[in-house]
Amino acid sequence: MSFYSDFAPYYDLVFPVREQVYSFLREYAGRSGGAVLDAGCGPGHYCGLFLREGFQVTGIDLDQMMIDEALTAYPQGVFRCMDIVGIGSLKNSFQLIYSIGNVLAHLPFESVESLLGDIYASIESGGYWIFQVVNWDYLMTLKDYTFPVKTIAGEEVTFHRSYCRISPEQVTFEVQLVSEGKTVFNEHSRLYPLTSEAYSQLHQAAGFSLEGVYSGFDKSEFMSDGGTGLIMVYKKP
Repeated sequence: MSFYSDFAPYYDLVFPVREQVYSFLREYAGRSGGAVLDAGCGPGHYCGLFLREGFQVTGIDLDQMMIDEALTAYPQGVFRCMDIVGIGSLKNSFQLIYSIGNVLAHLPFESVESLLGDIYASIESGGYWIFQVVNWDYLMTLKDYTFPVKTIAGEEVTFHRSYCRISPEQVTFEVQLVSEGKTVFNEHSRLYPLTSEAYSQLHQAAGFSLEGVYSGFDKSEFMSDGGTGLIMVYKKP
């Protein structure tokens, strides 16, 4: 069982649905009734918001418990437990594909390059691809980085994240959740950092047209030398 399965009962507390995020994504989704794919959907709450507006929604996630929660909460959607690199196997065409929450950073360079080709092929002409990762431009100037601790549920639950041994090749991601003084999980995994320029070059090679680069879902300006977020919006001509 992955730590994401252990995390599932706490997911909504740590990462509550944000209307600002949905409004950002909705802007690029096009007509109601079209097809949308959430790559790394977790428990599917943003999928649920698109379903509410009449979209045809598919959500994929690598963790079965997350998918089970999404299926239970939103039975009208299509949810599959699968790796994001398998998008090409869906054989569907989408108006919008998005991946938020630093999902792409779990893929090495070669996998991102291959994935972008599959995403491009899966998007309708005039459709959009949006992804969110951390700002590796800034973080790769550091040796380590610790995120502010998230305290939730009346200070009974704390969520800890840090990046250790940061290098251009890889980063160790350490995450811990403590509930009522007891450690629920304490795990680490490998991430693969890419700069905004590297992402730009990969997307250009795949045929995408850049539509926007932001630091946050409020469309704040991306600053390569500060802040922790990068959001890029691409269009298929």
